[in-house]
Amino acid sequence: MSKIHDNFEHILEIDKLSISFFTRLREIPAVMDFSVKVAPGEAVGLVGESGCGKSTVALGVMRDLGKNGRIVGGSIKFKGRDMERMSEEELRDIRGNEIAMIYQEPMASLNPAMRIGKQLMEVPMIHEGLSEHEAYQRALEVVTDVKLPDPERMLKSFPHQLSGGQQQRIVIAMALMSKPSLLILDEPTTALDVTVEAAVVELVKDLGKKYGTSMLFISHNLGLVLETCDRICVMYSGEAVERGDIETVFNKMQHPYTQALFRSIPLPGADKNARPLVAIPGNFPLPHERPPGCNFGPRCDYFEAGRCDHGIIPMDDVDGDGQHESRCVKFREIDWNAPITKADTKQKGEIGRVVLKMDKLKKYYEVAANALFGGGETRVVKANETLSFEARESETLAIVGESGCGKSTFAKVLMGLETATDGIIELDGKPIQDIPINHRDTQTVADVQMVFQNPFDTLNPSMSVGRQIIRALEIFNIGDGDADRRDRMLKLLDLVKLPRAFADRMPRQLSGGQKQRVGIARAFAGGARIVVADEPVSALDVSVQAAVTDLLMEIQREEKTTLLFISHDLSIVRYLSDRVMVMYLGHVVELGSTDDVFAPPYHPYTEALLSAVPIADTHVEKEHIVLEGDIPSAMNPPPGCPFQTRCRWKDKVAGGLCDKEVPPVRQLSDSHQIKCHLSDEELAKMTPVIKLATATAAE
Repeated sequence: MSKIHDNFEHILEIDKLSISFFTRLREIPAVMDFSVKVAPGEAVGLVGESGCGKSTVALGVMRDLGKNGRIVGGSIKFKGRDMERMSEEELRDIRGNEIAMIYQEPMASLNPAMRIGKQLMEVPMIHEGLSEHEAYQRALEVVTDVKLPDPERMLKSFPHQLSGGQQQRIVIAMALMSKPSLLILDEPTTALDVTVEAAVVELVKDLGKKYGTSMLFISHNLGLVLETCDRICVMYSGEAVERGDIETVFNKMQHPYTQALFRSIPLPGADKNARPLVAIPGNFPLPHERPPGCNFGPRCDYFEAGRCDHGIIPMDDVDGDGQHESRCVKFREIDWNAPITKADTKQKGEIGRVVLKMDKLKKYYEVAANALFGGGETRVVKANETLSFEARESETLAIVGESGCGKSTFAKVLMGLETATDGIIELDGKPIQDIPINHRDTQTVADVQMVFQNPFDTLNPSMSVGRQIIRALEIFNIGDGDADRRDRMLKLLDLVKLPRAFADRMPRQLSGGQKQRVGIARAFAGGARIVVADEPVSALDVSVQAAVTDLLMEIQREEKTTLLFISHDLSIVRYLSDRVMVMYLGHVVELGSTDDVFAPPYHPYTEALLSAVPIADTHVEKEHIVLEGDIPSAMNPPPGCPFQTRCRWKDKVAGGLCDKEVPPVRQLSDSHQIKCHLSDEELAKMTPVIKLATATAAE
């Protein structure tokens, strides 16, 4: 069927849309009175926290709401035609041909048993009736467009043979196979490394220009939306609360929720002591427990009883030209430029003596070359190579790098889940690198604890919250009897700012942020000296991230804990760490104070990481560096410098040294070291990656 060609002002026009899900008990409104328009060639960002209805809107456009979901009001027009009036056949033709969707998890869209080429060729063969040869040529062209290496080999591969970033590029290629007019992207980079994310975002922008595709970009990452979109729509609890172009909404926000979101993300200049983040108080309302009047009212700094909790609050035009709208009865009365008064400045914890010392730590794994059937020769995976560093009492040391760089392996060795191949780990001067966790004494186990990335996986679903914390106290032999342990458990709930009533709740009754707080309470149950926090906030919404990071800092100040913070989010790292260790392919390539690492000269890899981080600030200018290729396999690392296959400075080093020798560790100052062959003259030429657009550079 041919594509629709009408004269239309908007590719997509959603007007007063309401979507509900029906259970046996009740109707649950998921989206109410939602309107947004996408013009031809335009990218519109849809932002908000989990559960605000962003994905429901996308599924409503795709008519994929399942058995329980129904559109109960409003309309969705595609190229001027009401989709409600289209037949099933017309809708089927439009889906995939005219409108394509890219989901958060690439493997959900790929058939694991079918070669990539066949999956891509299916799209134009079904929708456009192309021959096999024509479809193959189209697939080859699109795979080349999404910048995948060796496109012919890619088409012959199975999905499991590709990295996460490559899989996501294939999904983008699949969406582009029929050259759709509208592309809906639902959190397309959440599961990817920051460097891969930067490359994918760059790719989406280029392809949008090349194909003239309009985009609806769903994300909770304001920095990503700033880099990819022309206009933005902010959602809260099923409603649009602010709409406008990017510059206007970012610089002249007119809704308390938009302001609260920006105050809870670590932009350049935020400081955990001098300018702490402000978390949004309270919790997101459940769909069947929304308050009267403004949904954001109970969490709003500007709430006024009798006005904000009364009647239906409509979208209001800010400037009278229909370009900027806000769903707030008080937006004209609020002083949007008033300084933040609620954030208390904190006293910086005094950094004490060395608690943890690692010296030339190595961790190698032997694996069968044929991993599927075993046997044959074995290969060595060098997960950690000569790691050396110290961590002190009350210090936050951030460990950053892409997936596969050895961050989590080193954490496992420290925890005793693995033992070291070589080198020394000393805890309070006592070597522990060869003692597995089941042979460690109770005190050592209690001293080194971990907070994991996904709070959903670390709690026992059949045990109450209080019982799980008491269990930790029992294991660490803390407390004199049940009554004392229960009292300690309640104090731990106070410590992580959870109501004591939560002791009797089951994990399923808690939100993601609340579960992560229980994980933190359990980690501190034994009075931990060192807490390894492995991506502890990456699974959480931005407003919850601020509260959890603030909580970790507060506990650290009180307990004098050493915090090893593993992350790939450099914005959060910059905000809360005292020192930063950058890892690449098992090596420490840079180590120094936060100020040293975030200012030139950098290791070329650190420079690329800084450039990749999306920053939600229109006043920031960033040097644009996109890393080509994927991180090499630790089973087959490149010769010489581990980073040389992706380094843009490599040709500045004479004699091909980068290909031959692993660089020595060089001290740039007392508090700063890098592993790089670049000369002092070349390092001196490096300029800041992140600058404020005014004359002052970002600190």
